Amino acid sequence: MPVRMKFYLFGRDLDPALSTHSACPRAACTQTGSGSRQGGVQPYDPSRVSWAPGFDIPEHLDGSMVGDFGFDPLGLGKDKRKLEWYRQAELIHARTAMIGVFGILYKDLLGGLGIGGPAAEVEWFDAGKAYIEYPGSPSFGTLIGAQIFLTGWVEVRRYQDILKPGSANTDPVFSNNKLTNSEVGYPGIDPLGFSKGDMASLKLKEIKNGRLAMLAFVGFCAQAQVTGKGPLACLGDHLASPLTTTVWSNNHLGPIF
Repeated sequence: MPVRMKFYLFGRDLDPALSTHSACPRAACTQTGSGSRQGGVQPYDPSRVSWAPGFDIPEHLDGSMVGDFGFDPLGLGKDKRKLEWYRQAELIHARTAMIGVFGILYKDLLGGLGIGGPAAEVEWFDAGKAYIEYPGSPSFGTLIGAQIFLTGWVEVRRYQDILKPGSANTDPVFSNNKLTNSEVGYPGIDPLGFSKGDMASLKLKEIKNGRLAMLAFVGFCAQAQVTGKGPLACLGDHLASPLTTTVWSNNHLGPIF
């Protein structure tokens, strides 16, 4: 039976010519036809793409979620109820990361241009400390308590909406504020009304950019820990000497690599 390979690389499908081999050395290829699922892997579907060459799409990821490219190496999404919660967690973390990454880069840009005042001169990883130490600012315990209360309230409402979609669409205080959409997590904050357009395309763009922002923030944290600098400063150092200023040339990584 001919075997087809479906890859997703750099946002494009790579569909090699049909092969006559009856088996593949890796799970990157699945047999076409109406055969049953085997080993928790979905049968070949030309409309689905895998997150990386050499990896098949798990059976429990059926493509119904936006941005589903079959990435679940630990099998966390096998429980459908938990999968719904994980998707909402990913969505909220993605949105938070996009806002955070934008703020860090914006602050670095203003500081680099010498504008923005004293706040722009504070590194992003020292911003919390600088804020707490500023005269008249609330204490660290006050901030933590407020965050626990406010975040807890929001997450309880979110969980209620997951259990019963649309149940949290009405503002509990100002009942005149209502959402007509029953899909959990959408449209979110949309002051410009973008959700009235191609919503499916916007969802995919949001989750892709959000995943990129989450990875970028992890990189920012690693840079700050190793170099004590912000992302734009690190980028400037690398561009000034691309061959000698890399992750491999950093003395802090010597014992690890």
